[in-house]
Amino acid sequence: MNNAEQFFSDFRDRYYHDPVLFVQEVFQAEPDDWQKQFLRAVARGERKISIRSGHGVGKSTSTSWVAIWHFLTRFPQKTVITAPTSAQLFDALYSELKSWMKKLPDVLLQMAEIKNDRIEFRPAPDESFVSLRTSRKESPEALQGIHSEHVLLIADEASGVDEAVYLAAQGSMSGEHATTILLGNPTRSTGYFYDSHTILAHEWFTLRVSCLDSIRVSKEFAREVAARHGEDSNEYRIRVLGEFPLADDDTVIPMHLIESAMYRDIESPPDTKPVWGVDVARFGSDRTALCIRHGNEVREEITWWAGLDTMQTVGRIKALYDKCTFEQRPVEILVDVIGVGGGVVDRGREMGLPIRGINVSESPAMGDKYVNLRAELWFKAKEWFEERGCKLPDDKALKSELAGVRYTYQSSGKIKIESKDEMKRRGVRSPDLADAFILTFASDAATAGNAASYMWNSRKPLRRNISRVC
Repeated sequence: MNNAEQFFSDFRDRYYHDPVLFVQEVFQAEPDDWQKQFLRAVARGERKISIRSGHGVGKSTSTSWVAIWHFLTRFPQKTVITAPTSAQLFDALYSELKSWMKKLPDVLLQMAEIKNDRIEFRPAPDESFVSLRTSRKESPEALQGIHSEHVLLIADEASGVDEAVYLAAQGSMSGEHATTILLGNPTRSTGYFYDSHTILAHEWFTLRVSCLDSIRVSKEFAREVAARHGEDSNEYRIRVLGEFPLADDDTVIPMHLIESAMYRDIESPPDTKPVWGVDVARFGSDRTALCIRHGNEVREEITWWAGLDTMQTVGRIKALYDKCTFEQRPVEILVDVIGVGGGVVDRGREMGLPIRGINVSESPAMGDKYVNLRAELWFKAKEWFEERGCKLPDDKALKSELAGVRYTYQSSGKIKIESKDEMKRRGVRSPDLADAFILTFASDAATAGNAASYMWNSRKPLRRNISRVC
């Protein structure tokens, strides 16, 4: 046995059953208590491990440690890591993994070839590797067909991984030395990840990691989430406590649908003419917001501004319109006419913009179900999310606003969405960004029924069903 062979033999003997010692001695790092529990669970042969946690407690670091330890101490072995989006998988997780790889002693690092989407064991690249694969509903084979003497399957942000991926992975998960690890924020109270902590918990080794117990997360983070959303909110439960959300019977769009849309990858749709939605600021701290939606995709964060009068707002919209190429120009610019929006519509029409006024207080197309058009548009947006083929930008402000709007049933049985003033009274900021997004669905609503009842038409007076609007 030569020196290199002797080194690897001694290395594996020392660390084969002790990944905590591996991290301490090889990386000169000290795992948190929960990370030690996690690493030891893998080492003693727990085949199913599921960890739900708050934000920023060190999940990516833990994933990197266990993947590298498995790669260096097992042979033959195959480690496959997946996540719902390429951004999460490569920009976050793989970046972390590679940074830890580079901290290995040269004699170990030289045995690994680091590629764009995998790390291979140089002497036998087909028999030992770490592979990163994005998981999608349309291509659920990310964890499928993985067979080796030692298999490690890791799903990061596991709440967002589609059920079809887990179903396809069952063959890979069935081996005697196959370990499956699920990690993530518990963003939804349904699905495979949720089941692993509830009805299937007897089959899984589970951990919950709260930010309040983590030395990696500042106490200020928890205070900020509590101040913005309340300690009884789902946002606090998910992001701070690492708890699954409670069922919100009065929330229109569940958080998990919003996050799935922000963190999933979709096939870019054919070029579709966009629709713009504009929510015009009425007063005070309100913002004028403009959302651009291309069919099933909002590609950019919602634009907003404050402090401009009506004519300045029209000028801003016109300038944005003129900057667009012909293909980028909207089919319609849909503006809420309640308050000062009517003036924006009138002037915009004079300037030749394809602008329409939408009075969200008017009767909806489905008059027997919703109190007004505002309620109908919010639920049309919910249907858009539920189809799970849509995409939103990763915009924390938009996410908060979309998840914060509630609804009630009136005595007539019709659904009513809370108003901006009602939201302000319970300490929630006006959902200007969300309302701009919601307005883009008014174009679809116009084809569903009584369009004339809510479209602004200069030849027909706009009907108003609410007080204090002239």
